[in-house]
Amino acid sequence: MKSAGRLLNKQDSSNPFAIIDHIVREHNLTEGSAIVILQQIQAAYGYVGKPMLERVSQLTGIPSSVLGSIVTFYTQFRLEPMGENLIQVCHGTACHLAGAERISEVLRQETGVPEGKTSVDGKFTVKKVACLGCCSLGPVVTVNDETFARVTPEKARQLIKEKRNDCRCNHSTDHDSPEEVIPVD
Repeated sequence: MKSAGRLLNKQDSSNPFAIIDHIVREHNLTEGSAIVILQQIQAAYGYVGKPMLERVSQLTGIPSSVLGSIVTFYTQFRLEPMGENLIQVCHGTACHLAGAERISEVLRQETGVPEGKTSVDGKFTVKKVACLGCCSLGPVVTVNDETFARVTPEKARQLIKEKRNDCRCNHSTDHDSPEEVIPVD
């Protein structure tokens, strides 16, 4: 499936929602396609913000509260832009017992990021996750698509240092989000 960002060469500066409009039109404005529409918006922008939900609501007639319920129910959706490096710390039982809370604390300190948020410079998002399925290797941390086993506080500090020095955007998009174009209250 092509992302809307690839379908439109440049976002129409007179309509900051041009990509969203295009995505919705592709799906014939039906409520049954709400999840697919939201998935494609997230693929295009990296997240689904409130102004985006309001635009989809205007075009489809689906109440923004219903759309908001969808994006808050499914963990695949993000309401805020993610950092260039998504750091997930497993807090399943085995990892928790192996010291995951201390690892999360070190990662938050090293990045200056509160749990579940993104750093001001946009480089890091730190999240706790329920289980990464690597129970015998805990505590486990993923950074983007890389998995790190038996992470110690020192190893966590080293990961941040390396990613800070080699920060390439793995979650980037080709264009500005509507929130970067339109003031949000």
